[in-house]
Amino acid sequence: MTGELVEVTVDRPAAGTPAPAAKPPLWQRFLRGAPPYLYLTPAIVLLVVWTYRPLAQTFQLSFHSWNLLPTSPVTEVGFANYERLLDTPDLGAALWRTVVVILGMLPFTLVIPVLVGLLSRRVRGRVGAAYRAMVFAPMLVAPVAGAAVWQWLLDPTGGVVDKVIGSPINWLHEAGPAQIAIIVITGWHIVGFAVLVVSAGLTGINPDYSAAAEVDGASRAQVTRWITLPLLSPTMAFLVLMTVLLSAQWTFPLIDTLTQGGPVGATTNIYYLLWDYGFHSYDAGLGAAAGVLFFVGFVVLAAGLVLVSDRLSTHDD
Repeated sequence: MTGELVEVTVDRPAAGTPAPAAKPPLWQRFLRGAPPYLYLTPAIVLLVVWTYRPLAQTFQLSFHSWNLLPTSPVTEVGFANYERLLDTPDLGAALWRTVVVILGMLPFTLVIPVLVGLLSRRVRGRVGAAYRAMVFAPMLVAPVAGAAVWQWLLDPTGGVVDKVIGSPINWLHEAGPAQIAIIVITGWHIVGFAVLVVSAGLTGINPDYSAAAEVDGASRAQVTRWITLPLLSPTMAFLVLMTVLLSAQWTFPLIDTLTQGGPVGATTNIYYLLWDYGFHSYDAGLGAAAGVLFFVGFVVLAAGLVLVSDRLSTHDD
C-alpha cells in the first residue's frame, strides 16, 4: 500500500511582528467609556431631584385631599379632584384667557422681533452692540420692579400713559384694559430676548444664497421673501413654540403683582388658576390635579407643534 506525503505549511508571523492584542475585559471597556457620562451625572441628578421627583409627587397628590397644613391628614379621594376640576366653569374661562394671552403675545415674540431683526442686521460695530444691549435691557428688569413702574405709569389719576393718549382709562381695574396691560407689559419684557433669537437665526443663514439671488437680479424684498424668511422658519417655529408653552408662565408675576387675577377674574389664566387653587384656596389636591392636566395638555400640544414645524420649516442642508 503506497501513500503520498502531503506537505503542510503553517503561516507564521514574520520576525518582529507584534502579536494581536487581547480584547480587554468588559469592566475595562466600561471604565474607558464612562467619563463622558460621568460629566452628565450632576445635571441628571439635579433634573431628577428638581423636576421628575416633584412631578411624580404632584401626580400622587392629585389623588388626595390636603389643605397644606402639616398637622392635617392626607386623605385619598381617587379621581374626585379631576371630576371637580372638569366641572368647574373657572377652568374653561382660564383656558380661553390663556389662548387670548398667547395670541396677544405673538406680535411681541414673532412679528416685531422678525421685523427688527431684518431691519437691524446691517448694524455693525459699537452701534450694533449698543443697540442689542438697549433692546435686551427690559429682559434684565425684575418682573416685580417692572410691575411697580408700570403701575405708576398706568395710574388713572396721574399716570403718564393716560396723559399721552388723552383719555382716562383705569387700566388695571377694568376687564378689557387689564388684559391688554398684562399682555403689553409682558411683551415689553420678552421682546428683547426674541430679537436676539431672531438675530442669531439670521446670523446662521449662509450669505451666499442672497448674493447668488442678487446676481440673478432679485430685489432685496424678493431675497427676504423667498430666501431669508424660509431659512429663518426654524427660528420662527421655535419662537412660536416658546410663546404657546410659556406665555401664561411669563405673565404670572405681573398678574400676581398688578391685578391678582382680577378684575372679576379677567386676567386669571391657567397658571394663576393653578396657583390660586393651591395657595389661596389651600386645596392642594385640586391644584395638583390642575397641574397634571395642564402638563399633559402642553406635552401633547408641544409634540403637535414640533411635528408641524418639522414639516413646514426649511433647513439649510
